[in-house]
Amino acid sequence: MVIPSLHKVFTEQDTEKLAFEFSSLLEAGEVIILNGNLGTGKTYFIKSVLKSFEVFGVNSPTFSIVNEYNADRKYYHFDFYRIEALKELYDIGFEEYMNDEEAVKFIEWGNLFPIILPHKRTEIEIKLNDDFSRDFHFRKQ
Repeated sequence: MVIPSLHKVFTEQDTEKLAFEFSSLLEAGEVIILNGNLGTGKTYFIKSVLKSFEVFGVNSPTFSIVNEYNADRKYYHFDFYRIEALKELYDIGFEEYMNDEEAVKFIEWGNLFPIILPHKRTEIEIKLNDDFSRDFHFRKQ
């Protein structure tokens, strides 16, 4: 996957356009990590990506830890925000989810438990600016 490393968005429509461009580059088995403060748009970006695959009803898995969506393939959406110990991720079968070579995995707040993240991944850091624009910084590992 190749996408320019830095994008500035000013509106939700800009975010949706960026998400659509990003979705066209996704391949089976990819892991996407989204980091940023509360309210920066992590879930909205994922929702917009999945919308391009005809997946609707996407919401944050803050309390459930993981949501699963089925369309052209499986999509797993994790949220580490409320996780207090690594054991919780092992208890839900996180490794099995990561071993699904066909599914695309999105992880919000991955920076909270970097030790469990796969080495091969794309990280997206989202920063909210004073003018309410957002900087999306993409980094492939």
